[in-house]
Amino acid sequence: MLHRGPAALASSLLLVAAVATPVPPEVPAAAGGIRWTVPATWTAGKTSSMRVATYAVPGAKGTEAGECAVFFFGAGQGGGVSDNVARWAKQFEGAPAAATRAMAVAGLKVTRAEIQGTYLAPGGPLMQSTGKRPGYRLLGAIVEAPEGNVFFKLTGPAATVAAAEAPFETLVSSVRRR
Repeated sequence: MLHRGPAALASSLLLVAAVATPVPPEVPAAAGGIRWTVPATWTAGKTSSMRVATYAVPGAKGTEAGECAVFFFGAGQGGGVSDNVARWAKQFEGAPAAATRAMAVAGLKVTRAEIQGTYLAPGGPLMQSTGKRPGYRLLGAIVEAPEGNVFFKLTGPAATVAAAEAPFETLVSSVRRR
């Protein structure tokens, strides 16, 4: 057995801790009176006045990365569940109907949505299209949290979103009251 000494041991422990924490602690994993666990393979991106958090989702082999944006506007703000699902559908060419399902997670109402088609990639203050992206998919979850709705929206190429579906489900299932 090799004895490395306390300094080497401490250094190794710091390295293990750094590798085990891909999302920096300053990136929120809580809003609206809930908290969640970020999948280990996702990395933190930039936030904005409208986004609580943005996570980069690794691309499936041969495809570009996806993005999971988390929004919280406050109690009574941001619109109702069905209004938001309809808004997400309008972000796709032809506004295809979203497949939705209701579920409960830790006693909280959650609405899940799935849409696929040509994504119009809305951006900017007026949410205008930044270019059509065919073959895209959206997975969404709206959590009716104690302080207002929290919106999780994962978008990307269909293959990337398919590869990220299990981690997204794990994130949604991890939601708990703070």
